[in-house]
Amino acid sequence: MLKVGAALVLLMALAAIAGPSLSPYDPVQQELRLRLEAPSARHVFGLDELGRDILARVLAGARISFFVSMVVVSVSSLVGMLLGAVAGYFGGLTDEVISRVTDILLAFPGILLAIALVAVLGPSLGNVVFALTIIGWVGYARLVRGQVLRAREFEYVRAAQALGATTSRVLLRHIIPTVLPAVVVQGTLGMAGAILSEAALSFLGLGVQPPTPSWGSMLNGGRAHLLDAPHLTLFPGLAMALLVLGFNFLGDGLRDLADPKGRR
Repeated sequence: MLKVGAALVLLMALAAIAGPSLSPYDPVQQELRLRLEAPSARHVFGLDELGRDILARVLAGARISFFVSMVVVSVSSLVGMLLGAVAGYFGGLTDEVISRVTDILLAFPGILLAIALVAVLGPSLGNVVFALTIIGWVGYARLVRGQVLRAREFEYVRAAQALGATTSRVLLRHIIPTVLPAVVVQGTLGMAGAILSEAALSFLGLGVQPPTPSWGSMLNGGRAHLLDAPHLTLFPGLAMALLVLGFNFLGDGLRDLADPKGRR
């Protein structure tokens, strides 16, 4: 599962990077006289409702998806690790405040909160990243807090504290390294969630704005042509499914690798 997931993600990443080489067409260039043309030798994935090459747009959309998922997961995991480590290590009022904030955010469905934030801030790629980061750090904070509560009771952590090690040294040298494997697994799965969330927001018109291609907006544009031109939704949907499946397989494989006892 780890190898299959890594292969899918690597394949999609290479395709996104080599997009201009794989498709010589501009993803926003229109050929209205050929609109809705079926897949052919010239246009492998066909053309959309405005005569734009779907392969070029799918590859450009892959770059958007990778960018959003990497930024969201990186920032969310860093913020979540910091707050979760502080809450778990110090406990008391600090833990209470951070835990109540996470509980409040977890009380709202994440995608609905993201929709509300983007609706207030305005539709754009930057606001999508901001909204997904605001709701994304909560899961990492909850995960890290639980891991730190367990790790701070380890004997070598107690020994470091007894020897006078500073709080920052104990956290950075002894506790955080024990948390990293779980955060990496969570982050890999979070990449898939970020891709789906960005696509959902773009599908609703709240994400990446035209003419910039996004898998979600491509699916939305193809809804009216499901019967006469199914390739408009088939190829972006298939690309998104493969990438999300790859990240899920990769996350499950890393989880099994980090916890051999959990293998069946």
